[in-house]
Amino acid sequence: MTTETVIKRLNQLGFALPSASIPGGNYVSVNVRGKVAYISIQFPIINGEYFYQGRLGETLSAEDGYKAMQLCGLNVLSQIQHKLGFHKVLGLNHIDAYFQSGDNWDSAPEVVNGASDLFVNALGDAGLHSRSILGVQHLSRNFSVGLSASLTLI
Repeated sequence: MTTETVIKRLNQLGFALPSASIPGGNYVSVNVRGKVAYISIQFPIINGEYFYQGRLGETLSAEDGYKAMQLCGLNVLSQIQHKLGFHKVLGLNHIDAYFQSGDNWDSAPEVVNGASDLFVNALGDAGLHSRSILGVQHLSRNFSVGLSASLTLI
């Protein structure tokens, strides 16, 4: 797949790729081992500005969470574009989605669809993936969601 194709699809959805974020610690944002690339956790940050901080089901709705996951997905795509290039991607393998919520909130699958829908719409069949969804007590900087991914390279 070409960068032009992905960018065009994103534009049709009303999105543009943000700048690739830099790691906040002693790690790399993209780690390649053989033909598999691992993308470190991405948060709802756009060009250095934080969005969607708080707990789902308390200060944020499921719709907010869906949008937050879209931003995380955009950041995954930005890492791919800036560190690898879309032309090197055979397909997305798996995503790990993290969320923090109130005690009785239970809409995580719908929230994580924000990223899943984005990947399939932007990458086509190469965006199909398996996923895990993990509720956590606390995420860095009080972000409501976070997302990591792995993909196979050509």
